[in-house]
Amino acid sequence: MLTQRIEAIRQNYVNTKPQISCERAKIWTDSHRETEGQPVAIRRARAFYDCCDRLGVHIFAGELVVGAIGEFRKCGILTPEFSWMWVDREMDTFDTRPQDPYRMTDDQRAFVRREIFPYWKGKSLEEAFLARLPEDTYRIGVDTGVLDNDSKWRQAVGEITPDYQDVLFKKGFGGILREAEDHLAALDPTNPEDLSKREFYTSVCWTSRGIIRYANRYAQAAEAMADQEKDPVRAQELRRIARNCRRVPEHPPESFYEAIQFLWFVQVGGILSENPLSLNPGRFDQYMAPYYEADLAQGTLDEAFAQELVDALWLKYSEWVWTISANTADYFAGYNQFQNLTVGGKRRDGKDGTNPVTYLALKATEEVKTHQPGLSVRVQADCPKEFLDAVTHLVSKGTGFPAIHSDSVGYQMLLNAGYAPEDARDWNNCGCVVPHYRKTGEWTAAVNMNFGSALEYALNEGKSLMTGRQMGLAERPAETFRTFEEVEAAFYRQFDFLCRHAVIMTLEAQRLHQEMVPRPFLSSCIEHCMESGKDLSQGGAKYTIGPVITGIGLAVVANSLAAVKKLVFEDGVCTMAELAAALRANWEGYEDLQARAKACPKYGNDEDAVDDLAIRLANHFYEEIHPYHDIFGAPFLTAFMGISNYIPMGRVLGATPDGRKHGEPSSEGVSPYVGTDQSTPLAAMRSSAKLNQEVHSGGTLLNLRLSPELVATKRGQANLGGMIQTLFALGGFHVQFNCISSETLRDAQAHPENYRDLLVRVAGYSTQFVNLSRAMQDAIIARTEHRG
Repeated sequence: MLTQRIEAIRQNYVNTKPQISCERAKIWTDSHRETEGQPVAIRRARAFYDCCDRLGVHIFAGELVVGAIGEFRKCGILTPEFSWMWVDREMDTFDTRPQDPYRMTDDQRAFVRREIFPYWKGKSLEEAFLARLPEDTYRIGVDTGVLDNDSKWRQAVGEITPDYQDVLFKKGFGGILREAEDHLAALDPTNPEDLSKREFYTSVCWTSRGIIRYANRYAQAAEAMADQEKDPVRAQELRRIARNCRRVPEHPPESFYEAIQFLWFVQVGGILSENPLSLNPGRFDQYMAPYYEADLAQGTLDEAFAQELVDALWLKYSEWVWTISANTADYFAGYNQFQNLTVGGKRRDGKDGTNPVTYLALKATEEVKTHQPGLSVRVQADCPKEFLDAVTHLVSKGTGFPAIHSDSVGYQMLLNAGYAPEDARDWNNCGCVVPHYRKTGEWTAAVNMNFGSALEYALNEGKSLMTGRQMGLAERPAETFRTFEEVEAAFYRQFDFLCRHAVIMTLEAQRLHQEMVPRPFLSSCIEHCMESGKDLSQGGAKYTIGPVITGIGLAVVANSLAAVKKLVFEDGVCTMAELAAALRANWEGYEDLQARAKACPKYGNDEDAVDDLAIRLANHFYEEIHPYHDIFGAPFLTAFMGISNYIPMGRVLGATPDGRKHGEPSSEGVSPYVGTDQSTPLAAMRSSAKLNQEVHSGGTLLNLRLSPELVATKRGQANLGGMIQTLFALGGFHVQFNCISSETLRDAQAHPENYRDLLVRVAGYSTQFVNLSRAMQDAIIARTEHRG
């Protein structure tokens, strides 16, 4: 049961549209005007310090955990150093756009156009990327839905897990500051190699002083509020808040409450520094358990207050809104920041890691019903029954949480990516379903790649069916293909062409991030960066893991190739010319052939005829991408992770041989195409588990939908636990479930005011159903609702 305080804050979160704050953009711009000519890392660090020193201090009603990025409780910020052009182009319609609208006033729009944007013209990351990208890559890779990486040049990289265990909770930022000062004192100014280290350590000094200054300003504000507070209980709370902010994050936390406040200050620091995607809390139960257990033993904490603190933190994670372009919002729909928090799994020594804090996190996710943090669980074959029961109980609540992962496959993925065994065993999730480790620099979502486009170009002479533009390699007419092997070979030629351009886009973005947007604050949170004297953007972490290319449309392409093989070359139902004509006509006038196409075997039903094609495609993807290396020499990685990317990538895709029509959604992750998994959920699991998932170190995602009645009882939940363990025994990495009836979802479409807190699983994350566009809502409803 939520406390009255938490419920009041939750209602504000559920019923408030996010508002844009211009405070950070103004301070950041003013600071850069003051530091012209200085090294870029120091300029960014000084701007961070100035934000911490000048940003308004806002303690909202009833808060136990404090720290705000702007004057609004549910707030987004602007980062013009990354991109201002899309904001200028889109902000007049922020309030009305179909996906992820924001409130922004006319006065704010006038202000940023007058005071902010003119300074950054010609200086932003976006402008540099667009200017440097080769013309042929630009043609297929900028706002096309064929290749997409605009979150890497209109936004920060993000995708980092601060190291609470070995850095932050051991040293505090006071310790990090002293360490940076010691390194500076030891440098030799006559050694050329030490010059860049001097910039790095100087920048860390500025960011460390900044976050300490920020916390102290909150301590002062809480003390002043306590002096004016009429309610003695609230006055006492404010004084406790002040004491917390005096101690953390300057010093290591000494209590569970201080550790919770420390966590949020790190998130605020990350947001102010770069507004990042996937700033992950990591293995929350592992580093929080010692504080919980010690406080309980000393009698300074009880379970009820600990739960309230976790609930409060969940709300803080959800009140920050990632400000993104309309194009990016199509790929990451639902105000989602991908702050992935992981519980369960084995410890570094191989023993089970579940503990009382594990269950606090599960309970908070069930009761607070926030879309953040993204709760992931690690399940091993011998995990405690109590833990698996708690996981399936949470699934039955219909929030789409948690994302459920195989502990052993995640471990194997990191071993394959080059991690030491004890580090691989200590993995957490990053973003949606990416196995990750807290001493890592990585781009987990470097490029989204539309597999369906490669097939379209193979069957349409390299052209888009919907626009007629030449997008892929020139290809001979489809009617000249005499064998299925010729069709498949044409597809893989186009596929490899797209892979090449995905790599080109990534390398250019990586190089620009090095030059233009170093990351001193987040680098100070990673142990090896301080040892090496190198920023994350320079490869300073212990592990610099290659960028991840994400495949979209595995099921669509496998189903389509299976249909071509059966309809044309096995059963002779039609010729290649007739099939190509049907696709150009969007199946209009070819309805009988479309019905035959839809009746062909479909991936997700445990049928080898089509599953084998999916296996071949997934293996080829890895074999084609992995030999490429990034600017640090790390091999590129592959993934089948899911966000809302399959909607915009389907929107630009013409009709496909599986019976799908122009513009309909593609498929996400290793999930079946919506509505085609007509067998059992276990059959869908078996199809996905046939893929060699352990080589796709960027993660794989399986999205399934269950009838609520299927998991309404303890027996049903136990059966679900058995299915999950079966999937993992077969080699699957991840599965997640929506357990909401179609009737409920349609009623929520018709009466959104009654369903403000209804959470659904979109792909690798959950969010409020009513915050999704109609197209995204329809795609969720279209998924098969398994009833047994």
